[in-house]
Amino acid sequence: KLPFTMEGLSQYKAIVLSDIGANSLLLHPDVWLHGKTVPNRLKLLRDWTRGGGGLVMIGGYFSFQGIDGKARWHRTAVEDALPVTCLPYDDRLEIPEGFRPQITGPKDHALFAGIKGEWPILLGANEVIARDRSDVEILARLPQDQGGHPLLVTGRHGEGRTLVWTSDIGPHWLPNSFVEWPGYARLWTNVLRWVSKAA
Repeated sequence: KLPFTMEGLSQYKAIVLSDIGANSLLLHPDVWLHGKTVPNRLKLLRDWTRGGGGLVMIGGYFSFQGIDGKARWHRTAVEDALPVTCLPYDDRLEIPEGFRPQITGPKDHALFAGIKGEWPILLGANEVIARDRSDVEILARLPQDQGGHPLLVTGRHGEGRTLVWTSDIGPHWLPNSFVEWPGYARLWTNVLRWVSKAA
């Protein structure tokens, strides 16, 4: 039900892509069942972001490149808008022993407002590469003994703000202990406020 027009997308200040592969937006039933043409919603999302929208991608088995590379966001128009690039193959980092996020950004960043104490354990993430640009800021990483990969990254695309969280938003990579943590609701409130320019 994602809109097929810029007018439709303009009703939203922020759009979150979580565990949905690129083909889910590219291959509308009119295309793959009936051979009809439809607008490319990945290009629309990129252009909507450039015009001032707030685009977020959350990690998971069908985010970034995903399990067996099936999420297929690598080399798409949406990837152009993100502050990271996707790997061209399965990018899952399964960490069953868990890891604690390492906060690398300034403690007074708007995304950390109201979040206190130690962050809970996470169980996995997607591996990505942060873009080497002045607008890109890595605010949290995996620990060095787990590769030091980006976890929370912000950037800009034209007039829009973009953000990625490379772990999941719920189980299994983000366990119930994280969901129950008081900082969980605050983090996602902060994310939506930041990308929509309310903060």
